[in-house]
Amino acid sequence: MMLPVNSFVDYIKKNSLFTPEDKILLAVSGGKDSVLMAQLFKLAGFNFSIAHCNFNLRGDESQRDEAFVKLLAAILEVPFYVNHFETKSFAKEHQLSTQMAARTLRYNWFEEVRTQYKYHYIAVAHHQNDSIETLLLNLTRGTGISGMHGILPKRGYLIRPLLFLSRQQIDDLVNENHIDFVEDSSNQSDNYARNSIRLNVVPVLKELNPSLEETFVQNFIRFAETEMVLQNVIAQTRSSLCENRNGDIYISIDKINLLQPQRLLFFELLKPYHFASAVVEEILQSLTKQSGTLFYSHTHCLTIDRSEVIISPLRESAHTANRFIHSDDEAIWIGSQRMIMTHTSSTYFESNLNKLFVDSDQLIFPLVLRFWQDGDRFMPLGMQHHKKVSDFLISQKIPIPNKSKIPLLVNGNGEIIWVVGLRQDNRYKVKATTKKVVIFELLNQ
Repeated sequence: MMLPVNSFVDYIKKNSLFTPEDKILLAVSGGKDSVLMAQLFKLAGFNFSIAHCNFNLRGDESQRDEAFVKLLAAILEVPFYVNHFETKSFAKEHQLSTQMAARTLRYNWFEEVRTQYKYHYIAVAHHQNDSIETLLLNLTRGTGISGMHGILPKRGYLIRPLLFLSRQQIDDLVNENHIDFVEDSSNQSDNYARNSIRLNVVPVLKELNPSLEETFVQNFIRFAETEMVLQNVIAQTRSSLCENRNGDIYISIDKINLLQPQRLLFFELLKPYHFASAVVEEILQSLTKQSGTLFYSHTHCLTIDRSEVIISPLRESAHTANRFIHSDDEAIWIGSQRMIMTHTSSTYFESNLNKLFVDSDQLIFPLVLRFWQDGDRFMPLGMQHHKKVSDFLISQKIPIPNKSKIPLLVNGNGEIIWVVGLRQDNRYKVKATTKKVVIFELLNQ
């Protein structure tokens, strides 16, 4: 079997990914997809170089991958760039999951190389099945229409010239053309959400529809066109509803109540401020409740005022910035203390001030870890009414200088889950109906 060079070039032209004169930086891991991409670039006669990330996460296997890609670049007679990352340390320092840390390091470095050596674009080897997995992930986490068009062929300086191929087509091309590659052992683990979808969900869907990739490609086209129509409506709606006052966004509650369809349009209006879909739903349900109710994303705070909602960028406090906890995080640092988050199906719990046992179904990620502020209220465990956190701290005989240093764990809907190390909120306790539990444990006191 010959490699589909003509189809490759046609796809690049059809999607205006780059011109033959452009310099392209290829992200090559050593796996089937990126190696095939490099071979196609060579056969097509394009001007390219290879960049490889060594995340030092898989011991000898990571070193093997680097050596393989370095040899591949030498065989193809193209420049080779490599960078070594202390991924675990970076993840810990920036409160990120390992996967998110690796992604951040990877794309930041690619952009540095692109800029320094004047490459026009960065090419990554995503294919049709990657796009399907992205859509399914977005659906499980909650998404608007933009999360349904899959992976785009081109976004800024990033291009994806293999989106015309499915995973099976890539496997066949690599095997029948005897192309050497290295296998990342972590790809066979379903510990990661994307891997689980690839290994457990997509095969079932292909049994229902053997032409799954072709069907989804057509779906992606329709979703992308639908998004264009929606964004035109959103732009007009934002212009008429949103008022910028000194960097804060004000929206009339009366005008929000007139939106039709309300949930869709309001979700899209808030999307630039990164509020999760579950939080948007809570906001809509709270529009007529007590003035001063707060909601958080990882970049903004939304306040329900008397007649308006106010969206403000998060600002550094006197002590620390808000820390955000995502569902796949494991450890979160609070100064010199460490908080561990564990997911379990066991409903066992114990009475321990340094441990919090929470009903998982009530959590809306990302959670917020911040310090006490004036006006904070919660429902202490065992009580059926709210109490000011300041009053609670007085009852606990917390010295005045220490009050502002007490961290609070806050749900995505703005409700306080835990006055850390002192008392949890009664609404989030483990109940007889609880099916899954998240345990937070404070260490290194």
